[in-house]
Amino acid sequence: MKKTTGALLGLCATGPLLLAIPILAISAGTASASCSTGGAQAVDGAAVAKQVKAILDGDDKGTVSVPGLDDPADQVPNAKTIQATGVAMNIPAKGQIVALATALQESGLRNLTYGDRDSLGLFQQRPSMGWGTANEILDPVHASTKFYEGLKKVSGWQSLSITQAAQAVQKSGFPEAYAKWEPLATALQKAIEPLLPKAGAASPSPSSSGSTDASPSPEDTGGCSADGDGTDFGTIPAGALPAEYKIPANASREVQTAIRWALSQLGTPYQWGGSCTNSHGKNAMGRCDCSSLVQQAYKAAGVSLTRTTYTQVKEGKAVSVDALRPGDLVFTEGTAAVPEHVGMVIGQGLIIHAPHTGDVVRIATLSSWKPRILAARRVI
Repeated sequence: MKKTTGALLGLCATGPLLLAIPILAISAGTASASCSTGGAQAVDGAAVAKQVKAILDGDDKGTVSVPGLDDPADQVPNAKTIQATGVAMNIPAKGQIVALATALQESGLRNLTYGDRDSLGLFQQRPSMGWGTANEILDPVHASTKFYEGLKKVSGWQSLSITQAAQAVQKSGFPEAYAKWEPLATALQKAIEPLLPKAGAASPSPSSSGSTDASPSPEDTGGCSADGDGTDFGTIPAGALPAEYKIPANASREVQTAIRWALSQLGTPYQWGGSCTNSHGKNAMGRCDCSSLVQQAYKAAGVSLTRTTYTQVKEGKAVSVDALRPGDLVFTEGTAAVPEHVGMVIGQGLIIHAPHTGDVVRIATLSSWKPRILAARRVI
């Protein structure tokens, strides 16, 4: 890849605590941030863990800093999304560190709306190179998913160094640049890991639409009734995901993506009227209410839904409560024609929803919802 003289836009801070994250350097495949040619910087893992927890708990009040990050309130939630997506896809810790180091180098853990040529997002992926549409790449869950999918295609990536693995996916014009971020990426991964739900592995992608699998459909076998009603999980703490849960292997890719995106919002505070476009951020109106949660989850999967429960109950087609599939929307409260609450079935007798003011995005069991369900819709 060719380097372009004068293309470097980022600057390094020289203060004792903060290293400004570089913005952009021109390369042919993806935009690579390049700020210092020095080696990796030592990182105080305990200090990072304490500060990361404060940020994700919402206790920072703008005063918490993380050495190596110049805007941690924005960057740490992005790191959490990258890592949570890796957990959902059954990517081991090393792969999560590869992804974090890559995003630190490419965007400074910022969801950039610009870059070299058409590069965008956390990983500076290019629509023209097949990473997705611009809107998809700017969704952190989609961007993270595509990065991990690329990593899994690299033969023997587990035995490569962090830099080699990152380069194998990104094909950057600065192949050695990822190395300096390994200590910070490792510290972030270790700090975020205990704060994530103990999610089960995401299942492999379903076979193509041309599959001739003769096994009965969920409708033929009773849908969720054959999948349990969630009672086996017992009491599920707010914001937690049972360790035994797995994203359904027989769900479509769109449904798997929608579920994975929704799960990445677990534990974030409810906000009536919130857009659910930045549930981990400081702006309350970026958080989720019930209908924006399912709307944005499906948007991440490339499926457009309307905004409110009153209109979502008219989306897709009606289905029986006894024949629910993962991805179906279920409505409670109000009336069947004008329901006031919605959740999304995620399989194994579980539903994800954003309940009400004072609560967080959480998992409920089908058994607790079934007596109250007024309507159910299958949107794809």
